[in-house]
Amino acid sequence: MGSKRELLVDKQVIATMEGVELRMHQPKAQDVALVCDAPWEGNTSGYFTLFQDGDLYRVYYRGSHHAGDEGKPAHELTTCYAESRDGITWTKPKLGLVEFDGSKENNIILMGEGCSNFSPFKDTSPNCPPESRYKALASTGDERTRKKRPSLQAYQSADGIRWTRIREEPVITAGSFDSQNTAFYDPVLGAYRAYWRYFTGGYTDERGWKPKGVRAIRTATSKDFLHWESQADLQYGEAPVAQLYTNAVRPYARAPHLLLGFPTRYQPKLSQVEPVLMTSRDGVNFQRWPDPLIPITAPKDRDGNRSNYMTLGILQLPGNDKEVSVFASEAYYKGPGSRIRRFTFRVDGFVSASAQEGGELITKPLTFVGEKLSLNIVSKGDTRVEVQDAHGKAIPGFSLEDCTPIRGDFTDHTIAWKGGSLAELQGKPIRLRLVLRQADLFALQFVP
Repeated sequence: MGSKRELLVDKQVIATMEGVELRMHQPKAQDVALVCDAPWEGNTSGYFTLFQDGDLYRVYYRGSHHAGDEGKPAHELTTCYAESRDGITWTKPKLGLVEFDGSKENNIILMGEGCSNFSPFKDTSPNCPPESRYKALASTGDERTRKKRPSLQAYQSADGIRWTRIREEPVITAGSFDSQNTAFYDPVLGAYRAYWRYFTGGYTDERGWKPKGVRAIRTATSKDFLHWESQADLQYGEAPVAQLYTNAVRPYARAPHLLLGFPTRYQPKLSQVEPVLMTSRDGVNFQRWPDPLIPITAPKDRDGNRSNYMTLGILQLPGNDKEVSVFASEAYYKGPGSRIRRFTFRVDGFVSASAQEGGELITKPLTFVGEKLSLNIVSKGDTRVEVQDAHGKAIPGFSLEDCTPIRGDFTDHTIAWKGGSLAELQGKPIRLRLVLRQADLFALQFVP
């Protein structure tokens, strides 16, 4: 483990559990964050991408409008931009870049080609040149032509506002791409990752776009953002086959070796969608949870076709280190403009090792770097932790009896034992035995 923060999203560090189960948590609904009601936006605005950039929060999204579920587009597709200083109140700056209906007084950064699903990110690679500090993938062609020859093109920007294609030729072609296709720099891998939409039964025939099979997600990696390799289809273990629209995969900032995804599960019978949670350590094999992350009953107007997508991005808002914010769409097709609502998770609070009454969790043998053990935990009863050697024998000074009981709600609680510091145990294989009493354990980390 070293000094990494480990979230209890899977059984990576767990050897046995008795009276304990892994439980997914749903985020809490907050206020509406952004309404897409400008003339160049509309009721089918979507595919929102959010990220923090220094003291600024940025959001990019498609601007579009349709008259009813099967109506024709009311205007050419746009890519729009908004920003915020607190992640709660968002403004649409008048950028003066693109003319719409005779005026450049708008927040449009692109129009036409690439605007169906333009998904940017800030490149954190230490080798990234200034002119490419912001990058994006987007479908080739406009709304009328992109289905004939589906592919993705690479874009770059120095300021996140003014964008150009890196080259004319597509960079990824094996897919259908009619979704939010994402990319990011993975600091643990030291390369770029991309995730995009494909159909398991094929993509095109000689007459044009005819998808077959199941909506699914494909991935690849790249050293330069132009040449993509190690292409693979996502695997979900024993989870049942599901139709998945978007993917919303990103490293979790507090534990960047973990990838979190919020794919959209499509239910064809009702044409309804619901986001779910999936997590991965290698970028290909994901654990996907069966229950919806945000049910269609969450407020408000999210029970219609395409009206319940998660956006791309997890934000830590200023002055609040106890929770993280995510966003989800609503009122698609209903209008007058679709919108996104903010939801909040407890920090690290996606999944917990949960003991409703009493239970016990024992970790696999592990080594660590640090002097103390910190837990993110809610415990209504007295929870205790024991440090054992690799064979399961309590280490003197660090037994259950030597542990000060934990009771309360803590995102960063240091465990106290009569034995004091754990420094002498660094680098030696140990086990942790946690006796949980009406508790939810979200994360653990060895710290200085």
